[in-house]
Amino acid sequence: MNTVKAQKSFSNKELSVAGLKAAFNILDKWGCSAEQAQAILRMKRATYFKLKGDPAGANLDADQLSRISMLLNIHQALRIVFENPENQYGFMKMKNHNPYFSGRTPMEVIEGGEFTKLYETFKRVDALRGGLV
Repeated sequence: MNTVKAQKSFSNKELSVAGLKAAFNILDKWGCSAEQAQAILRMKRATYFKLKGDPAGANLDADQLSRISMLLNIHQALRIVFENPENQYGFMKMKNHNPYFSGRTPMEVIEGGEFTKLYETFKRVDALRGGLV
């Protein structure tokens, strides 16, 4: 008898809605401004505010889903590294003297919306928990 479990595949729409809700929550807790969030998520102003009010209308592209994935990965790494919520959510606004950040906050690095900077920030945060750089 075949006991292979069927894996549910999620539609782009389902991933968009769930991911966007999580991303909005994380960005809010990081103290991210609307302009910063728009750049990080690569969204136009009108779209951002429309989806912020009703994420159920989201149908994001692959790049936007990848950005959300990076945000979720950063968030998860911070939750592993820090036990207290002040550091879990405040880290992104703390000056960092790691050579990559050069005295800037991680938020200052990612707020321009470049995917490579989002990825590099994730790598540095992941390294804090013992991940590879």
